[in-house]
Amino acid sequence: GLQDFLWTMLLLFCAIQELGSWAMHTEVEGPGLGEPGDPALLASGRVKRGWVWNQFFVVEEYTGTEPLYVGKIHSDSDEGDGSIKYTISGEGAGTIFLIDEITGDIHATERLDREQKTFYTLRAQARDRQTDQLLEPESEFIIKVQDINDSEPRFLEGPYIGSVAELSPVGTSVMQVMASDADDPTYGSSARVVYSVLEGEQHFTVDSKTGVIRTAVADLDRETQDRYEVVIRATDMAGQLGGLSGSTTVTIVVTDVNDNPPRFPQKMYQFSIVETAPVGTAIGRVKAEDSDVGENTDMTYQVKDEEGVEMFKVTTDSNTQEAVITVQKPLDYESKKVHTVVVEALNKFVDPRFVDLGTFRDQTIVRVSVLDVDEPPEFRPPSNLMEVQEDAHVGSIVGVVTALDPDTANHPVRYAIDRSTDAERIFDIDAKTGAIVTGKVLDRETAGWHNITVLAMEADNHSQVSRASLRIRILDVNDNPPELATPYEAAVCEDAKPGQLIQTISVVDRDEPQSGHRFYFTLAPEATNNHHFSLLDIQDNTAAVHTQRVGFNRQEQDVFLLPILVVDSGPPALSSTGTLTIRVCGCDSNGAIQSCNSTAYVVSATLSPGALIALLVCVLILVVLVLLILTLKRHHKSHLTSEDDEDMRDNVIKYNDEGGGEQDTEAYDMSALRSLYDFSEIKAGDGGGGPGEGGPGRNPASELHALPQWVQSPDLDFSVFRDYICRKVEQADEDLSVPPYDSFQTYAFEGSDSPVPSLSSINTWSSGSEQDFSYLGGWGPRFRQLAALYAGRRGEEDSEES
Repeated sequence: GLQDFLWTMLLLFCAIQELGSWAMHTEVEGPGLGEPGDPALLASGRVKRGWVWNQFFVVEEYTGTEPLYVGKIHSDSDEGDGSIKYTISGEGAGTIFLIDEITGDIHATERLDREQKTFYTLRAQARDRQTDQLLEPESEFIIKVQDINDSEPRFLEGPYIGSVAELSPVGTSVMQVMASDADDPTYGSSARVVYSVLEGEQHFTVDSKTGVIRTAVADLDRETQDRYEVVIRATDMAGQLGGLSGSTTVTIVVTDVNDNPPRFPQKMYQFSIVETAPVGTAIGRVKAEDSDVGENTDMTYQVKDEEGVEMFKVTTDSNTQEAVITVQKPLDYESKKVHTVVVEALNKFVDPRFVDLGTFRDQTIVRVSVLDVDEPPEFRPPSNLMEVQEDAHVGSIVGVVTALDPDTANHPVRYAIDRSTDAERIFDIDAKTGAIVTGKVLDRETAGWHNITVLAMEADNHSQVSRASLRIRILDVNDNPPELATPYEAAVCEDAKPGQLIQTISVVDRDEPQSGHRFYFTLAPEATNNHHFSLLDIQDNTAAVHTQRVGFNRQEQDVFLLPILVVDSGPPALSSTGTLTIRVCGCDSNGAIQSCNSTAYVVSATLSPGALIALLVCVLILVVLVLLILTLKRHHKSHLTSEDDEDMRDNVIKYNDEGGGEQDTEAYDMSALRSLYDFSEIKAGDGGGGPGEGGPGRNPASELHALPQWVQSPDLDFSVFRDYICRKVEQADEDLSVPPYDSFQTYAFEGSDSPVPSLSSINTWSSGSEQDFSYLGGWGPRFRQLAALYAGRRGEEDSEES
């Protein structure tokens, strides 16, 4: 029906287009071939022979049973006798596209899809069927796939979610949707898309060309419906009959605006609180409802009436948007039993566009009932400062505190002092009158202020206690004389000149008169005959001591004691006498002190207590270092002594060590070789019956015979030594971590039948040796014992020969 008709019309259209675009190249002369548009023209105007063909088109999605005819290639040299063979190569050649070798007809054997590939590039050849030689130059041609409307529009960016504010005017843009069509946009209307609303058209519209969604009404109310599902359809072929379409769902969220005022659910709230509730206690909470969401529900609360503003405070809980009513002033049941508070709620953020909808605030009444309780006494007036002279007698009144019972019953009050604040009982209080008196002698210089806590309680109910902190200031009385600031000591050079400043004197006074200190300085009466020094009052509570004579002599007098009288301004005026110690010292030409007669004075003048402690620590460290050095020397000496007293056999081992030197005694264990000798038998055979054997008279020379002497015997079996040495050599060769010591360092045995005799005279067992071993004595302390042994043996041999 309709589909076959459309196919027929499409094929007819393609055929007309192909026929209209063909161009013929005629053969004029010569064997050459040229492509269309080839500029190779001969001077005589003759044209090269060329191909007779043009660009080809093939319709996509062909559903016929026979191969689809694409076109025909033909050379103008073809005379129709079948001598020319046509071939093609390139994209799809031999698979999608087949060519008749004789006629040059090209057919498409597969169903093509323009959305996958829009054209194919191929190359045509004309060859001699007998020789397979190219008759024409290879030429390239294109087969384009003709589009049909076979792809529906698709929304590739979905799902779509948009938003629009409630109460937005008609035509407010919400969002834009776009559909994509895979068909060829340059051919026909296959890719021309238009938009329409399938569902939700009563609230929204869509622009048919751009896909912009807009509001269709002005009364969108989030509180009524906060979400809409709109279905948008996209149709190709410009919406004409037969066009393909696709759809998508757009979710449109209606956002909130502040179009609803706050409202209290109740017009009156009632709360109660005890009269003793402290300031800041929460009485209750109220909340105004708001249909909006988010920041549009943020509220502030305030108290509107004057009485409520004075007694109560309203704050906003930012988490719950509730009004928290708290006590701002102490409540009193006896004064007022009920308080009425007007609380107003208003939106924090008001949209001016909706002011005409009404006032965005609401009010409610809060009634607060005060509950009566038995209250402790109250101090009146609440003064907490008292003063008393420090010379007041014990029992003097400092002040009076007063407390009253605020309850209607007005019970009598009793007073006491919290002894934890007055543990020394410096003050007492009259339990009935509240009079505070001194309990001990006061001293401002010891404690200038006293902080005590006074208790007031009902006479018949001591559990109702109130406390008041009381600060008592001790007023100063001039009862301390002035004193020199420090025990002053000064030094004067022997060659001092008259009028030279020696020392500046200052004083201290523990009293603190209100008008400030004023001190007067003068020499004490016993120093009136003094002709050596003078005292000058500088009028700033200091005085200066100057020399009054020319030069001093340490040999005559090296110390001067100058008494100074200091008087304060009172009242009453008090005085004291201090002594200035002046030492005569030797000075250099610049006036710098070199030495004084008193060593203690110099030390005290130059070294502080910290310096003395540091000096003692240094001395202690030096003593510890000396003791440590002595200990190390004793240890080293004992080590040398023990080394000198070693067994002679160890010395022999060290002497014969050819590997690590004389000190290398730990590289091997000699016990393995020593166990091969029977030292006890040799010792028994040497000196069993000699005189003094083992006694105190035994000398080192006689011990030489106790050494194992090597005597070569034919009966000895050396296989034990040979096997042991070979085994040790193998172990040393296999162990790569062992240093390359000479294997002979481990043994004091040279083996049998050695071609070289022993180089050591120690193993010489012949008693007839004429060697002189006295040179061993010059080899140092390590060979001293060896020299003594052989010197003794030499003496024995000489005695035997004689």
